[in-house]
Amino acid sequence: MNIEQIKELIGILENSKLNKLSFKDEKGCELSLEKAESVRPFFSQHPAAYHEMPPASMHATQTTQHEEVKGSYITSPMVGSFYLTQAPGEPPFVKIGDSVTEHSIVCIVEAMKVMNEIKAGVKGKIVEICVKNAHPVEFGTKLFRVEP
Repeated sequence: MNIEQIKELIGILENSKLNKLSFKDEKGCELSLEKAESVRPFFSQHPAAYHEMPPASMHATQTTQHEEVKGSYITSPMVGSFYLTQAPGEPPFVKIGDSVTEHSIVCIVEAMKVMNEIKAGVKGKIVEICVKNAHPVEFGTKLFRVEP
């Protein structure tokens, strides 16, 4: 891990609603960061951006502990803010019941004011949206559940 990567992680933490961030690279180098005080996130400073309520079909669903979970999950490859649409007022990339392929774009994760398109990586049908629109996510956060 080099200093530029560390600076990037600090920027991600500073520009998110998260208070802690832990990172481990492929070489086993670990870094844990924690905010000293709460920082006001970008989207609370710009109320017009993404604060619209998504349509009912875009609301996250929850599973109970006793429910058997089938399928696989699309997870976040990074820390950032999760968005179901390209821009406010636009239709969602996917909704429950949509079929996706490995190359289908399913959402955006904003990190350091860069909008990163996230591809499904799996083939199947979206059966659950696990995160609410405009909410923060961490590396590995379950975004969608997909059944074959």
